[in-house]
Amino acid sequence: MRYISTRGQAPALNFEDVLLAGLATDGGLYVPENLPRFTQEEIASWAGLPYHELAFRVMRPFVTGSIPDADFKKILEETYGVFSHNAVAPLRQLNGNEWVLELFHGPTLAFKDFALQLLGRLLDYVLEKRGERVVIVGATSGDTGSAAIEGCKHCENVDIFILHPHNRVSEVQRRQMTTLFGENIHNIAIEGNFDDCQEMVKASFADQSFLKGTRLVAVNSINWARIMAQIVYYFHAALQLGGPARSVSFSVPTGNFGDIFAGYLARNMGLPINQLIVATNRNDILHRFMSGNQYVKDTLHATLSPSMDIMVSSNFERLLFDLHGRNGAAIAGLMDTFKQGGGFSVEQERWTEARKLFDSLAVDDAQTCETIAEVFEQTGELLDPHTAIGVKAARECRRSLDIPMVILGTAHPVKFPDAVEKAGVGKALELPAHLSDLFERDERCTVLPNDLKAVQAFVSQHGNRGKPL
Repeated sequence: MRYISTRGQAPALNFEDVLLAGLATDGGLYVPENLPRFTQEEIASWAGLPYHELAFRVMRPFVTGSIPDADFKKILEETYGVFSHNAVAPLRQLNGNEWVLELFHGPTLAFKDFALQLLGRLLDYVLEKRGERVVIVGATSGDTGSAAIEGCKHCENVDIFILHPHNRVSEVQRRQMTTLFGENIHNIAIEGNFDDCQEMVKASFADQSFLKGTRLVAVNSINWARIMAQIVYYFHAALQLGGPARSVSFSVPTGNFGDIFAGYLARNMGLPINQLIVATNRNDILHRFMSGNQYVKDTLHATLSPSMDIMVSSNFERLLFDLHGRNGAAIAGLMDTFKQGGGFSVEQERWTEARKLFDSLAVDDAQTCETIAEVFEQTGELLDPHTAIGVKAARECRRSLDIPMVILGTAHPVKFPDAVEKAGVGKALELPAHLSDLFERDERCTVLPNDLKAVQAFVSQHGNRGKPL
C-alpha cells in the first residue's frame, strides 16, 4: 500500500513512513493511493467476529508490506483488550430503528481511544524496529490529548507534548491530561483557542528545525493511522444491524471531519451506507458547506460541546481531494485561497456530488440540553452533549425511517457535567472506578502565551525525557 498527498507535490510513502510523517512535506494530508474494496460476501463473512479480529480484516490492506500479519494481530488484540466492555463498541437502542454506538468504553472514555490506543502501539513497534526516537506535538479540543497521552505514555521512544486551549476544555478533560505524569509527558495550556493550537502544530510540521534533527510525529487526525482505525467501527455497527444485506445510516458529531471521513471511506470500501449526517454545534463551518456550499471562517464560540469548538476542519481536505478527482494542484489552490481569503466555494457539480451522501445540522446549546433531557426522559439513557447533537441531527435530517440510524456516541457524559446539569437531568454522574480519584490527583501543566516560538522553545528545552534536544 502506498500513500499520496492531497496536494500532489510530496513523495508517495509506505504505511510505516506515513505513520511517522503525519503531515506531508507539501502541507497536504496523506491518503491511500488506492482504497481496498471488499465484496458483500466478504463483509458478511465477518459477522460475529470479536472486535480485534474484525479490525484485522478491515485494516490489514493498509499496513501490508510494513507489518507482518502475526505482529499486527497481536497489536490489535492488545489495543482493544484494554476496553472495559467485552463488545468494545456496543450498540444501545433508543427507539425502534435508532441506535447509539457507544465509543466511550476505552481508558479515557472517548472515541479517540479507538485510534490512539492503536497509534501508541504502532509507534512503539515501528520505532523499536528502526531504533529511532520521536517527538509528538499534538493539539486537542478536549479528548485527543488524554487519549494520546494514555496511548503513548509507555512508549520508550516518544516524548509527547499536548497543547490545549487554556480554560476551554472541561475539568474532567483537563484532569485526564494533567494528572498523567511521566518524564516524557508534557501538557501545555495555550492562552488562545483550539484553532491557535492546531495552527502551531501545523507550523511546527512545516519547519522542524527547532527539534535539532529529531523527527516530529502527529497524533491529531491528520495522521492516517487514526482515520484507518476509525473505519472499523462503521463495519462493526453495520454488521450488528443486518449489514451488508441492508444499508445503514450514521449521524456523526464532528468538528475536524476525521470521524465522519472514516465513514465515507467505509462506504467506498464496500459497506452499504445510505446517509452520513454531519452533526455540529454553533461552530458550523462544515454545516455551512454541506447546506450552502460556503466553507468560510467565522468567529469561534465556546459551547457546551467543546470537542467540536473548531473553526477549521483539517480532515475536510481529504474529502475535497476526492471531490476534485484527486487533483492535488486543485486542492493546493483551494487551500491557498482559504489561507488568503478565509473561505471558498466549490463548483456546483462537486458540491452536488457531496450532497448525495452527506446531510448536516448545526445544533446550539439550548437544543443540545433539550435533547439530553428528552432522551433521558424517554429512555433513561444519559447522553454527553456531543452525542446529543448527533441525536438531534439524526432526527432532523434522516432520509428514511426504514433504514437503521446509528448515532456515534463519542464520549461518556461524566466528562461534561455542565451540560448535564444545564439539561436539568437529576442523575448523579459517577466516574468509572479507574478514574474515581481524578479530582484528588495532583496536576502538572504549563501555561504558555499564544506564541509559536515560545512553544517551540519549550519543546526543544524539555524533549528527550527532560534533556534539551
